[in-house]
Amino acid sequence: MNDRLAKHYGIPGVTGKEFRRVPLTGEQRGGILTQASVLSVTSNPTRTSPVKRGKWILDNILNTPPPPPPPEVPELSEDQADVASAPLRQRMEKHRSKAECAQCHQRMDPLGFGLENYDAIGGWRTKDGKFDIDPSGTLPGGTTFNGPKGLRAIVRSKADEFRRCLAEKLLTYALGRGVEAFDKCALDNICQAVDNNQNRFSALVLAVVHSDPFLYRKVQRGAK
Repeated sequence: MNDRLAKHYGIPGVTGKEFRRVPLTGEQRGGILTQASVLSVTSNPTRTSPVKRGKWILDNILNTPPPPPPPEVPELSEDQADVASAPLRQRMEKHRSKAECAQCHQRMDPLGFGLENYDAIGGWRTKDGKFDIDPSGTLPGGTTFNGPKGLRAIVRSKADEFRRCLAEKLLTYALGRGVEAFDKCALDNICQAVDNNQNRFSALVLAVVHSDPFLYRKVQRGAK
């Protein structure tokens, strides 16, 4: 990071515009989940969005994307009186009380609540306005955690899901098409090769380029 990014992250002792490696201490930062880039893109323009952040984790880390929301679901009220009346967490609990919404939100929202210590642009905070932040969560199945450290521990325990997710996304990029059901065996082989090689990214790249879908992909004549 450089001095400007260090200031945003609240890390002292970094001067100058040039980027350099900076050791991290404490538990506020670590991994891509706490990067301001990810936290900003998964926020609303004026506030955080536990729903978007939870969905991002399911989509891009745990490989268990939720289905699309049902049509005509109303947005969470942003009326100033409503915002001042209760913490975002409590307002969302009322918002997802509908049965058709609860099933998916029970998966997404707890993950997002674990990142509520980060504001809409990824700065650390302990309060949201006048309300204290509650970064705890309970996942389907009863697993509980508290704060970003607890959330990271849960995500790190899902190595198989993450390995599969990253393999699917890299294979999609390499093939220029979506992953289909008939790619399952190839993906199984890719994931096994990565697991056998200590989860090195180089092993993932090699496994993708040596896979049958990549080696025998069809290219239309005249395609550029």
